[in-house]
Amino acid sequence: MLTLFDDYPIHQTPDPINTPASSDKDVYERYWFNGYSTDATTYIGIGTALYPHLGIRDAGVSIVINGRQHAFHASARSGDEPTDMTIGPFRLEIVEPMRSCRITVAANDTGWAGELLFEGRTANIEEPRHTFGRGMRKVMDTTRFTQLGRWSGWLEFDGERVEFDRETMLGTKDRSWGIRPLAGGDRRGAPEPPRDSGLFFLWAPLHFDDLCAHYQLFEDTRGRPMFSVGAFLPTYGSIDELPGVEDAGVTDMRNLEHDVTFSTDSRMITDCTLAFTEIESGTRHEIEFEKVFTYRMKGIGYSHPEWGHGMWKDEVAVGSESWDLDSVDDTAFENQHVQHLVRVTMGDRQGIGVLEQNILGPYRPYGLEGAIRPPSG
Repeated sequence: MLTLFDDYPIHQTPDPINTPASSDKDVYERYWFNGYSTDATTYIGIGTALYPHLGIRDAGVSIVINGRQHAFHASARSGDEPTDMTIGPFRLEIVEPMRSCRITVAANDTGWAGELLFEGRTANIEEPRHTFGRGMRKVMDTTRFTQLGRWSGWLEFDGERVEFDRETMLGTKDRSWGIRPLAGGDRRGAPEPPRDSGLFFLWAPLHFDDLCAHYQLFEDTRGRPMFSVGAFLPTYGSIDELPGVEDAGVTDMRNLEHDVTFSTDSRMITDCTLAFTEIESGTRHEIEFEKVFTYRMKGIGYSHPEWGHGMWKDEVAVGSESWDLDSVDDTAFENQHVQHLVRVTMGDRQGIGVLEQNILGPYRPYGLEGAIRPPSG
């Protein structure tokens, strides 16, 4: 079926652009954003994705403020035009590719509404292709890029209204596509044999006054790096100053290091030091993290038992919920994928950002055993 982009010279296969090259049901296209106030009182997460072989689009908006996390969920049957990123009252608009996006939530029965504009503070950085398998099957094969930026606009929820000022609301855009396992997976075939497999994932986009830092690391159960990226990114005062899609002024890093301490009764990180080394100069940089509070990624669908990614809900469905931060069970599977709002120190620089963790299965360097068991001893 033809769509608007078929009029551009961008095809990678003989098929129309709306036809995925892979028949894998886990094919997806996702946009993900976070944002946080410079006074560290407010955090917002936004996610939306298309699952073309499932015929589903879904979205989530979730905010932490005053010790409580509020979440809006939306899901709908996907249409034939991939550029129409509308899901019930939710809509994502690419204002200027690789520079700015607008998210709108029209008034609806949940009481949520808003209009938010994301503008890049840095150019985009492509992360290494994420590829790993389980047994003989490749379960993840994705490309992702990241951009750090600013937010402006407003959001209403649960009788509250929050205004966002671009000078004091920073954040990140994360764009990815490819094949990624969804909740439940494909149930056909023989059951998988037991495997001593795990995933250790840390991701930390950080804002400083004069630059941004990006740290991402995947390691296997033995602590061997699977793929990683580290960089310093130049910052710009407006999107008109951005040098292009990518920035030749990026400082690339190698030797990504981590030293984390976990809670005694869960896998939640309580203290963290990350480090990396400039490829060209050999200069090593160490970053100290101070956690402010923890945002649960289930607020925008990750591992959510009812609003998980790619779940069929109805032709159009919306919902909302909220919970106190101190009432969350950090030993439950649905709460393992989180982002910690953090203040950071790197030499004389003070900054703010997030530390995302998703640590599942055994991880020998820190003595983690089982699927989500807390550290022993």
